[in-house]
Amino acid sequence: MTDNMKRYARVLTIAGSDSGGGAGIQADLKTIAALGCYGMSAITAITAQNTLGVRAIEPLPPAILAAQIDAVAEDIGVDAVKIGMLHNAEVVRVVADAIRRHRFERVVLDPVMVATSGDRLIAEDTLAVLVRELFPLATVITPNLDEAGWLLERKLVDAAALEPAARDLQALGARAVLLKGGHLPGDEVIDQLLDGTTIQRWQAARIASRNTHGTGCTLSSAIACGLALGQPLREAVVSARGYVRAAMEGGADVRVGSGHGPLNHGFAPQAAIKRTCSAAR
Repeated sequence: MTDNMKRYARVLTIAGSDSGGGAGIQADLKTIAALGCYGMSAITAITAQNTLGVRAIEPLPPAILAAQIDAVAEDIGVDAVKIGMLHNAEVVRVVADAIRRHRFERVVLDPVMVATSGDRLIAEDTLAVLVRELFPLATVITPNLDEAGWLLERKLVDAAALEPAARDLQALGARAVLLKGGHLPGDEVIDQLLDGTTIQRWQAARIASRNTHGTGCTLSSAIACGLALGQPLREAVVSARGYVRAAMEGGADVRVGSGHGPLNHGFAPQAAIKRTCSAAR
């Protein structure tokens, strides 16, 4: 690539495929495109699911997953990575090895453990490997309250539990923790970011909608887009939260399927953002 050539902000999503289109790779790529970035994918598993639940999960061979990541990184290049569903320990190790091998610097880890329908998406023995292998490599982890509770082996039932839980997750090796409080009771949603030693908390009115499938996937992908565009972590979180809320509002009155429908990812899509660069990739 010669001097002053332009390229897109490149975001790689490593996650499972959702045949219903509301979460996983499909939601990630919709989000990345809507935010003006260039999306690439490495599929960890194929699921048969719809708005009512998950019917089947078939992990892809680890060698195929590694080949997908290598093919993208060695040719197109990667500015930021979003990691979603990693079904078993071997897949976690493959992803961790790839991050180290390609020296990915901006990594958003969404420790997906359960679908919106309540279906479990991760094997029990994978949690310890996920913490050990990927927490130290991630720029930020983005668990919801249930996922944080499983990681910490205790229930998180109120807003007072957010800060201690974030600090305990940090003690497990995470550099920064965005703890999502959407599962808390009440009319407000509380999210909390622990970045180093600094805590920031956001509160917003809960959006009345049945269409919440893929909110976590969408948020983590939007954060990765912000990082790929050069935003500091806190700014990336703020812009990502704004995108998710607007996508929820934009799809709240739409009926897709009989269960939890998707967000309106394309409520106001941006044109692909071009940036000048002189690097080799």
